[in-house]
Amino acid sequence: MKAILIHGMGRTPVSMAILSRRLRARGLATRALGYMAAFEPFDPCVERLAERIRRLADGEPFLLVGHSLGGVLVRGVLAKIADLPLSACALLAPPQRACRAARFFSSHPFYRWKNGEMGQRLADPAFFADLPLPQVPTRVFAGNAGPRATWLPFEGEPNDGILAVEETRARDGDEVIEVPALHTFIMNSRRVAEGIIEMAGVR
Repeated sequence: MKAILIHGMGRTPVSMAILSRRLRARGLATRALGYMAAFEPFDPCVERLAERIRRLADGEPFLLVGHSLGGVLVRGVLAKIADLPLSACALLAPPQRACRAARFFSSHPFYRWKNGEMGQRLADPAFFADLPLPQVPTRVFAGNAGPRATWLPFEGEPNDGILAVEETRARDGDEVIEVPALHTFIMNSRRVAEGIIEMAGVR
């Protein structure tokens, strides 16, 4: 089976290298897709990624793995690849609603320059309300190694330094697997790799 990996905002496919190596060691073929949030609007990026996924899948079952904004892009492509044999989705520290960090920083010029239109979308509740949710087995992995001081924005909630664990949950009752990791590095967690391998049915 193939795992198609989509990195997070401000990162590159290289950020998924450790995860990719662990998946390949257990028999999964991996492909990492790239984008540049600073220069690529969300909708054209989704169209381009959907075409790449279509070519890479080549009619065979596959998994989608998205980190952070990559998880949002996974949700964005779902309607465009509904005819493909997608087996499962793994979302690593995905913002599933307009998150506090994006709402706070969205008006700052540096954030707007660095993260472009995609970064602005992460602060928009209506944008998330319109995103499809996976209709295949899905696991959400959320980091909980962030600071929990009550005077910080998360006010003592479990968080990964960027997102509260609750912000990775799309619906009440959704399963979220907490991982002792920070947002930027959650893809390097062995627990995440093992969870994806288990979803793929690899022994």
